[in-house]
Amino acid sequence: MNIVDLDERNLSLYLVCLEDWSNEMKEAGKMKEDWYRRMQHRGLRVKLAVDDHGTVGGMIQYVPIEFSFVDGKDLYFINCIWVHGYKRGRGDFRRHGMGTALLEAAEADARELGAKGIVAWGILIPVFMHASWFRKHGFRTVDRNGMQALMWKPFTTDAAPPKWIRGKFRPELAENKVTVNAFCSGWCPAQNLTFERAKRAAAEPQFEGRVQFRAFDTFDREDVRRYGISNSLFIDKKHVWSGPPPSYEKIRELISKRIKRLR
Repeated sequence: MNIVDLDERNLSLYLVCLEDWSNEMKEAGKMKEDWYRRMQHRGLRVKLAVDDHGTVGGMIQYVPIEFSFVDGKDLYFINCIWVHGYKRGRGDFRRHGMGTALLEAAEADARELGAKGIVAWGILIPVFMHASWFRKHGFRTVDRNGMQALMWKPFTTDAAPPKWIRGKFRPELAENKVTVNAFCSGWCPAQNLTFERAKRAAAEPQFEGRVQFRAFDTFDREDVRRYGISNSLFIDKKHVWSGPPPSYEKIRELISKRIKRLR
């Protein structure tokens, strides 16, 4: 196994999180590419894990925390670490040490770049970005937000712990319309998929004149701070869970149900 830096040869693969076989990824549009181009000059780092046959099986992406969706200073923030775990496409690369190798490479890189520590977010239930996995690798929790833990590994004694940016958004409803508020920063194709499906569902001809779609670009952390949200979907006041992304049919059904309640 080798850990290599992202280059143009593997860029298209990275942009779909190694799922070049997935039709769903095509639905997510080009927001990940736009995010990547914007982040290239803000310190984005991407590393890939390549097996002995030259097949990419894992990836990690991390940024200076000042350009992330959490508060912190002089740290690097891991947006995600992902080892391809499907039999489809390139196959299942889990349990071969790729995740550990990627994390260790990112930590070493962050140290060389002068960071005072490295930060990750983890989910407290075993779905994705397991908090327990990061704990096994020396991270400790410094903040929590629902089922999400903010975890870090300081490198220096003067490192300041990060913290979540708390939610402040309160949906404003349009008169006699269903309001669809979609927040998207672009870094995650799964969240981009939710955004694109909501936008498309809100524009269905059968809903014409009954739905107001509002898009929020949360690429910049100041926008995250303003709303307290990075990626999220609201239909009227209902927060729609987007992990994993809801289907197009599900979003359309939720909009339809709200329309039936209009006066």
